[in-house]
Amino acid sequence: MELINGRDKTIMNKLRGMFLFSRLADLGSFAAVGEELGTTPSMVSKEIQKLEQDVGARLVHRSTRSMQLTSIGKGYLSRCREILAQVSEADSYVKQMQNSMQGSLRINLPLVLGITDLGLVLSDFMREFPEVKLDVHLGDESLDLVEHGFDLGFRASSQSFDSNYIGKPLRAFTYHICASADYLSKNAPIKTPADLRQHNCFVYSYFRSGNEWPVGEGVQIDGNLRVNNTLFMRDAVEKGLGVGLLPSFVAKPGLQNNRLQEVLTDFKKPELTLYALYPNRKHTPPILAKCIEFLDEWFKKKEHHIRYF
Repeated sequence: MELINGRDKTIMNKLRGMFLFSRLADLGSFAAVGEELGTTPSMVSKEIQKLEQDVGARLVHRSTRSMQLTSIGKGYLSRCREILAQVSEADSYVKQMQNSMQGSLRINLPLVLGITDLGLVLSDFMREFPEVKLDVHLGDESLDLVEHGFDLGFRASSQSFDSNYIGKPLRAFTYHICASADYLSKNAPIKTPADLRQHNCFVYSYFRSGNEWPVGEGVQIDGNLRVNNTLFMRDAVEKGLGVGLLPSFVAKPGLQNNRLQEVLTDFKKPELTLYALYPNRKHTPPILAKCIEFLDEWFKKKEHHIRYF
């Protein structure tokens, strides 16, 4: 603990020295810096001397009438100003996070999640921060967030993202292979993944694996419906028209009311993670950072209530 405290004290002294050195360069004399800060010119001079000893180089040429920065001092000054600007930016960030939750966020949501869980969390966010304006786009197509001007998007994936984005994991969910009781009674049993080849299996247009369902070791399927919306697919499955690979939050209502029956429950299926996805910037805008923080806390608090995933 003593080492940590000593290190912290050294950093604080260094930052103070950088600040005084920066003001000295701006004001041009020790007396002017002392007057501005309510201290004596000699105290300012001692602080600059300590800084020079610490960095191991002379930063200022002193004379009875003037002072000038050395060549090293000029280079050091520009770096000091960068560091001091970052300190100031960090302070501004905290103030904005605490006091200025105003502005707008443009958000891209998967359609079904947008009208279920993500709709709930964003409603709570709007209630908590009524001054924030949300521009929400619902759609299952995979859009480039930056190209389409989105601040935030949500994606379910088992893969890493492009380095241009940051993915904040929120919840995990899996898939269910479902059919209606009527369909199952009129068609051949589905006891292994290979049996699916003999069935009318529906295809989700945006599914990355195309016609290969990731159950067991993977199986190629085919059917008479290809659709870009899983709610439409669920409706067709519930009506006994075929078999669907449905995410948990889509399948759950049908499984609960017995309009859907799950098959191949003992076979391995992928677990995906729902991510809040946003552009990788040097500094995340405070309003976006607060929204990400709110999402993370909301899902953690609601975990024991949520059953879609």
